[in-house]
Amino acid sequence: MAVRKNLVSRKRPRILFVVTEDWLFCLHRMDLGRLAREKGFDVMVATHVDSHGPMILEEGFTLFPVAFVRGLQSPFKEWRVIRELAVLLKREKPDIVHLFALKSMMYGNLASIGVRVPAMVNSVTGLGHVFSGRTQKISLVRMILKMVLRTALKKPHSRVIFQNQEDRDTFFQCGLIQSHNSLVIKGSGVDLKRFSPAPAVDGPPVVLLGCRLLWEKGVAYFVEAASLLKKRRINAVFALGGMLDRQNPDGIPEEQIRQWEKEGAIEWWGFLENMPEVLANVHVVVLPSYYGEGVPKILLEGAACGKPLVATDVRGCREAVRHRITGLLVPPRDAVALAEAMEILINDSALRGELGRNGRAWIETNFSSEKVSSETMEVYEQLLGMSPTPPVGADLCRAGSML
Repeated sequence: MAVRKNLVSRKRPRILFVVTEDWLFCLHRMDLGRLAREKGFDVMVATHVDSHGPMILEEGFTLFPVAFVRGLQSPFKEWRVIRELAVLLKREKPDIVHLFALKSMMYGNLASIGVRVPAMVNSVTGLGHVFSGRTQKISLVRMILKMVLRTALKKPHSRVIFQNQEDRDTFFQCGLIQSHNSLVIKGSGVDLKRFSPAPAVDGPPVVLLGCRLLWEKGVAYFVEAASLLKKRRINAVFALGGMLDRQNPDGIPEEQIRQWEKEGAIEWWGFLENMPEVLANVHVVVLPSYYGEGVPKILLEGAACGKPLVATDVRGCREAVRHRITGLLVPPRDAVALAEAMEILINDSALRGELGRNGRAWIETNFSSEKVSSETMEVYEQLLGMSPTPPVGADLCRAGSML
């Protein structure tokens, strides 16, 4: 795909977002890019371009295709991406670079060696498979990642943003960050106008698990819980929606999902594109993940639509779900407990309504895209000397004892 550059004055500060996949930028960071543009930044996006490139260009952002590869590839392919980013940084000379997720953080920081980058922001969007995997290859990658980040994240004129305090604690305990240059900004935000409560639909309650189709998202436990409830003759629809991730070593094969659907436990809705419309026809949103989540987007969107949540009591999910206030938390890898929580909400429409209303209020207060984007923008402005005040979260940065 050709690069489109905006013909604007070079006096405007330039920000480069580095994201592994174009759909990830559109889903999680488009609002941030729009706000940066409104604040006077030229916005550039470096990503693997698939089907969402035109959407990025339509916003007027400059788009740079980068050959990011999924999973662990040959060292030659990995090094080629780092080289691409290094050439891009030297040529475009951004004033600030924002790297999202661990892979972008490792590649972007390696690419910046020997290149003058006035300000660098690293966003940890969850610890993911790199921190949870136990294979020899994953252990090697984790060791290399820690070696790179231990130096890179302590550079002056840099910040590390976490989506939850537990991930920040982990990085601090591993010696990867300092207390003064890291902070927590919860989640990636949700558009409160696009995601809003709608009247409950008639018919059997619909329980939705929407996620990337990875084993660590707890999909098999959801299917098992749905099977248990079907055997009890609970009148509900159990829907699984999400994108296949064939290049991820933790990806669930399509034939396995087809088999589950054939057995009658679930319906597979495939990739979910118009989430507000999907959620309008759902009664309960579930995420039984035991993955290294940041703050799961599906839980934020579900709560914003006034849906009660069921999630595992793990980092990231705990940020979005307040037990018995906005939803129910269950132990990870426990299909029986998951089934019991789902059954409670299926059978109690009044409780669903109460938790859904509380969830909407919780999202409005803590997780709106406007709030998250504004707090992130304050970090940019402070790093570039455009703001006289410390960034949001600076109280956390100074409070090393909290870690």
